Amino acid sequence: MRIFNTEDIRAIDRRTMETDGVSSLELIDRVAQGVASEIAARWRPTKPVVVFAGPGNNGADALAVARILAVMGFSPSVYLLNIGGNKLSRDCRDCRDRLIAEAPGIQFKEETGNFAAPELNSSYLVVDGLFGSGLNNPLAGGFMLLVRYINESGATVVSIDVPSGMNGDLCADSVNRNIVHASLTLTVQFPRPAFFMKENAELVGEWKAIDINLNHDVIRSTPTIFHLVEGHEVKSLLRRRNNFSSKADYGSALLVAGSYGMMGAAVLAAKGALRAGAGKVTVQAPMCGYEVMQSSVPEAMFVADTDRNKLVPGAMKPEHDYSAIGVGCGIGTHEITINALEQFLQSRTRPLVLDADALNCIARRQTMLSDIPVLSVITPHVGEFDRLFGESPTDEARLLKAIDVAHYHNITILLKGHYTALVRPDYKVYFNSTGTPAMATPGSGDVLTGIITGLMAQGYKPEVSALIGAYIHGLAGEIAAETHGDYGVTAGDIADNVGVAIKTLMKNK
Repeated sequence: MRIFNTEDIRAIDRRTMETDGVSSLELIDRVAQGVASEIAARWRPTKPVVVFAGPGNNGADALAVARILAVMGFSPSVYLLNIGGNKLSRDCRDCRDRLIAEAPGIQFKEETGNFAAPELNSSYLVVDGLFGSGLNNPLAGGFMLLVRYINESGATVVSIDVPSGMNGDLCADSVNRNIVHASLTLTVQFPRPAFFMKENAELVGEWKAIDINLNHDVIRSTPTIFHLVEGHEVKSLLRRRNNFSSKADYGSALLVAGSYGMMGAAVLAAKGALRAGAGKVTVQAPMCGYEVMQSSVPEAMFVADTDRNKLVPGAMKPEHDYSAIGVGCGIGTHEITINALEQFLQSRTRPLVLDADALNCIARRQTMLSDIPVLSVITPHVGEFDRLFGESPTDEARLLKAIDVAHYHNITILLKGHYTALVRPDYKVYFNSTGTPAMATPGSGDVLTGIITGLMAQGYKPEVSALIGAYIHGLAGEIAAETHGDYGVTAGDIADNVGVAIKTLMKNK
C-alpha cells in the first residue's frame, strides 16, 4: 500500500473529482458512510454519542456522520464550532443544512461565541471532526482547552482522518497534551506517515483506512517515498521452486556469528537461514562453538576460527565464494574482534548483512562506516541505531536521520520496531505490517539476520531480501504467538515457524 502526505492526498482528491466527475460533497458522503458504518459495527445505538465538528471539511465529514448515525438509530448530540461566525467552509455549510433538514430530531448546536463543552465521561463516544489534516498550526485557545477536556474525560474517541491537532506528515515535535487522543482513527483512504511513529501511538490509537474509492490511476501516478508492505506484495516477490531443483540452486550462506557464551545467537541465525530456504548454510565461529553448532543445528556446516573464544584478525577469511554473508550475531565487542571486523570489511566489495555486535563494533570505531560495502543491509534496533548515528529524541527524528544516512552511505537500513522501517538509499521507506509484542524476546533479531542472509543467498537483491525477510519474520512471530501467547514466545519458536510463514504466505490468495 502506498502512503501519501497531506498535500498529495488533497491533490489525489482534486484529480479524482476532475477525472471521475464527482463532487466534494459526494466524497464527504463516502467518508461519512464508511465512518458511520464502522461505528455502527462496534457500538450499539444506545451508546451516547457527542459529535464535535470544526468549521472546515473535517467538520463537514463529522456533520455527515451525525446525519447517517441518526438514520441508523443513534441519537448523537452535535456541536458545530463556528467561533466568530461566518467561518464555515462551503461544504461544511451544506452538510450543516442537510443535517438540520434530514435529522430534525437530534440535538444540534452551532456555537459562534464562548463555548461551554457538554459533560463527558467514560460512557460517552466522542466523534472528533474538529480539524483532521486541514490544520497547519498547533491548536491554541479554546480549541486547545476543548481537546484537553476531551482527553481528560475518559470518553472513547473516534477521530475522522487524523486526530485533531496532529500533523499526519513527518514534522517537528508537537505537544501531545494538545492533540486529541483517539481510541480509533478512521483515516481516509490511506494511513499517514506519522501513524507509524511510536510517539504518536497514544494519539492515533487503533487505525483503519476507510476506502472512498479514489481514482486508482491517479493514485498510481502520484509519486511517494512511503509504502506499507502487505502480504500480496511479498507473495509476488517470492519465487516458486522448480521440481527439478537441488540445494545447489538455492545458494550458500555464511554466518560469521557467536563467541564464548553467545553461541545461541549463531544457532538462531543458522536456523533462520535454513528455514528461509538457503541451499547450504555455514557458520564461522570461534572453536568453542563447534560442539554447540554440530549438536544444535546439524544441518549447518561449521568453520572454526583460530581462537577458542572470540573472532580475531586474520581468521575472518571465507574459504569459499559464498552467495551471501551475514555478520555480527553474538560476536561480542572485544577490541580484537573490532580489529577483525575492520579487516574483514575492508576486504569485501559485495553487499553484506550486518547486525547486532557488528553494529556495536562499528559504533565503537566510527571510521568503519565508510568500509561497509555499498548496498549492504544493516539491521539495527533503536539502541544500536543511536549508538551508530547519535541519539534521536523521537522515532520520527530517527527515521528522518535514517533516510539521510542510508543515502549518504548507499546502504539499506532495516530499522527494527513495531513498524520495522526498511530505508533504502534512494530515499524510499517501506513500513512492515507484520509482527506482535510476543517478538520482544532475546534472539529474535538473530533469526531475522539469518532469514535475510538466507534470502540473499538464493539470489534476491539485498533490499528485497530485507523487505521479504522482515515480513516473514513478523508473520512467523504471529504464528508462534497463536500457540504460546504474547508472553511465551522464544526466538526459537520464531525460527521454527519461518517455513510455516512462507507456506502460509504463498498459499494465501
